[in-house]
Amino acid sequence: MPPRHQAIANRLTHDILSGRYQAGDRLPSERELASRFEVNRGAAREAFKALEQLGIVDVQPGGARVASVEQASFDVIGKLLEMHEVPDPGLVIQVLQVINALFKLAAETAIEHATDEELANIVARAERLRQAVLDAHRGDAEEDVVARFELMRAVMEVSGNLATRIVARGLLVQLASRIGGLVAWYRTQDAQAYATLIDGLAQALRTRNRHALRDCMDSLAQANRETIQRALALAASAANRPLEAAAK
Repeated sequence: MPPRHQAIANRLTHDILSGRYQAGDRLPSERELASRFEVNRGAAREAFKALEQLGIVDVQPGGARVASVEQASFDVIGKLLEMHEVPDPGLVIQVLQVINALFKLAAETAIEHATDEELANIVARAERLRQAVLDAHRGDAEEDVVARFELMRAVMEVSGNLATRIVARGLLVQLASRIGGLVAWYRTQDAQAYATLIDGLAQALRTRNRHALRDCMDSLAQANRETIQRALALAASAANRPLEAAAK
């Protein structure tokens, strides 16, 4: 069970991000929250501090008001992904678009500045992913997911772009914590076609061919997007089945 102030913060975060409170709305006072959650006012005060750090609440002497979500901190993405049992597909795709763009930038930088040894390590990670995708199509998707993150991390590490690494890692950590439960539904639709794309990526890395690298990464991003959309749809369908059965 989370500390009392965290339980209050979690409840208010959910209420704010779900739209119960709009930007500019005044939140309940410390006294009201203390009474509602049967805690002392110190716990309510700590909850407001947590929300202020998250960037979704503006605490003033006259009380706390909801801030615009555009002012929120980076960590609010993880909170949004946690809103539902199955993450919102639209938000997941938006996060993936940013991650893919950063991954592509890092890969282009890598072929310019990485040593042959570093590129060979990235190619080895790509080949691991190729095999993992083929194996996942036969029933084991866990290695597939791990191999994807390992390839991305290897590319990011040799890119030399610290900002790219920090942002991409932050997004990946928040996304991975929510889509990890999708492993059971995670299957590349056409494993052999995906493996061919990985072969093209490995060749582009070996030859430091920027144009070919861009084409491969765009195609891989599209395939990844289709895979995650399908996994989310299957997970949502499975989550709804118990409700449907109970209603009969």
